Amino acid sequence: MSVRTDTPAPAPDTAAPPAPAPGRGARLRRHVARYWQLWAMLAPALGFVIVFAYVPMYGIQLAFREFDFTAGLTGGKWVGLKYFIPFFESPLFWDLMRNTVVISMATLVLGFITPIFLALVINQILRSRIKRAVQTITYLPHFISIVVIVGMLQVFLSPTSGLITRVLAFFGIDGVNFLGSTSTFVPVYVISEVWQHTGWNSIIYLAALAGVSTHLYEAAKIDGASKLQIIRHVDIPALVPTMVILLILNMGGVLNTGFEKVFLMQNTLNLPVSEVISTYTYKIGILSSQFSYSTAIGLFNTVINFGFLVLANQIAKRASDTSLW
Repeated sequence: MSVRTDTPAPAPDTAAPPAPAPGRGARLRRHVARYWQLWAMLAPALGFVIVFAYVPMYGIQLAFREFDFTAGLTGGKWVGLKYFIPFFESPLFWDLMRNTVVISMATLVLGFITPIFLALVINQILRSRIKRAVQTITYLPHFISIVVIVGMLQVFLSPTSGLITRVLAFFGIDGVNFLGSTSTFVPVYVISEVWQHTGWNSIIYLAALAGVSTHLYEAAKIDGASKLQIIRHVDIPALVPTMVILLILNMGGVLNTGFEKVFLMQNTLNLPVSEVISTYTYKIGILSSQFSYSTAIGLFNTVINFGFLVLANQIAKRASDTSLW
């Protein structure tokens, strides 16, 4: 009997080739179809940013054109840097830069530190009723109109009938004009700005502190840590990422001194220290109808702010490994 030793022929490979990976468009459509509720909630905010932030950027070209009312934004003659050079050569350039930087940096520094301090203090209050009362009192100034704030400053700091000036006169300090003096304008502006927004800006720090595990506080108390030691070794490290992100965002607007408040507080006496880029742009562009020149100044201001934002982001990324991108 013979034994068959031949093996059957291998079956042909009928397996289908792997399907190609979906493209970016397909992945995006699938993502939107899956999370359409979230996209629907985000749509109004996206629409607002596009309409009021990106669409107006079309007018940036006005800084490089000779504006013509009959031709519109794109019909004027292209003049390049014609309107930038006179601003850089203007005798007001360095005065505007100095006033803007001084007011902005003073507001940035104090406005950055005080909310952190307030949040740490509120976080140490154990009684919920007192805690809510302190929060309400510190939040309220944020909702007061800027016009009302300036009116309050004029009522309290009037050189003839102001409440604070009368109190100072009672103690023998006469002749102080807080709103008309070049030496007191910046402190008045910065202190009132910090007072108005410190409570509101502390909310995000309180939210960060609310996320700290209670086990850390319990462990610190068991180890005999005092309140100051708990703040130093538990609370502040928990706030560092939030502090870095907010500092970077604030650096992006370092030259955007609040136009409304500065403009309302301005007068002929404090003009040497109160004239900033935003108020000068308004006077040149709206009051003097020099639209191309004012657009060039505004674009220069935006570019400088963007540079500060990128620089702050890179420094934070290297120093603390926390950044926006």
